[in-house]
Amino acid sequence: MNWKSAMYQALINTDMEPWIAHLMPQLEAWENSARHGDSTKWQQQLKQLPDITPASVELKASVSFDADEALSSGHRSHVKNVLKQFMPWRKGPFSLFGIDIDTEWRSDWKWDRVVQHIETLEGRKVLDVGCGSGYHLFRMLGEKAELVVGIDPTELFFYQFSIFKKYLSNSPIHYLPLGIEDMPSENRFDTVFSMGVLYHRRDPIEFLYQLKNQLRSGGQLVLETIVVDGDIDTVLMPGERYAQMRNVWFLPSNLALKQWLERVGFIDIQLVDESITTCEEQRATEWMTNHSLADFLDPNDASLTIEGYPAPTRSVFTAKKK
Repeated sequence: MNWKSAMYQALINTDMEPWIAHLMPQLEAWENSARHGDSTKWQQQLKQLPDITPASVELKASVSFDADEALSSGHRSHVKNVLKQFMPWRKGPFSLFGIDIDTEWRSDWKWDRVVQHIETLEGRKVLDVGCGSGYHLFRMLGEKAELVVGIDPTELFFYQFSIFKKYLSNSPIHYLPLGIEDMPSENRFDTVFSMGVLYHRRDPIEFLYQLKNQLRSGGQLVLETIVVDGDIDTVLMPGERYAQMRNVWFLPSNLALKQWLERVGFIDIQLVDESITTCEEQRATEWMTNHSLADFLDPNDASLTIEGYPAPTRSVFTAKKK
């Protein structure tokens, strides 16, 4: 069963079945559209991965797949070379048959900060908006979610996710190469995550409405984003770049973001975590050799970005839909 059919099958005989008619033309159009120049390479490299049934899969404390026997040195070298074809690896870490993918981000640290503050995911339908490589999707599955869906239009991330989905073919975890604007307002998910996306949106209020429109009544939003110090009226709109990122639009204070959530109609809004992003959490590695956070901060004052703005501090909010 291919990835599209698996998604459709997961929705049949559920209250989300009407979504299939909306999804089918979208996913067909994506497959038939002009794609990334490396698409063919990534498709071929996926076929080079070993056809091994994992002896064990750990998703609760990490994302790790182990085989009955260790790979031979030659086989291990081959698999590692295949995995390197999907660089840069930004969100993780992952472990596949003894090969550790040390990603740019220690996304496990973020998950550890978040998971202790959210409602249980057991038996819930979960959506992750801007899921990247899908690292957090696997951790959500490890929390016994009934259905896990990630959306992100970045094609490399789709193929990175597909590497691990290959070894969980019958599990209720799915990646759709779509943006939030492609999603129907079905109000079906029990929990919606958006981590590291809000500041990339030109219209953050519209984005919050789009997230709300994916939640059932009583469902929980888990929102993580970069914030700045200030009062309820403080919102920073950077110039052309923020920490060398071009697509950063609005960085609110915690009080301003809480007001945004209230205006959109969320209730029970809680700031559950605030943390400074460090160069231990985001850094260049063997698997992501480009510039990283250390290169984006003022070399004489790590509390500032290279452009002179406050260095990244990230807050996690939870909220409910009425």
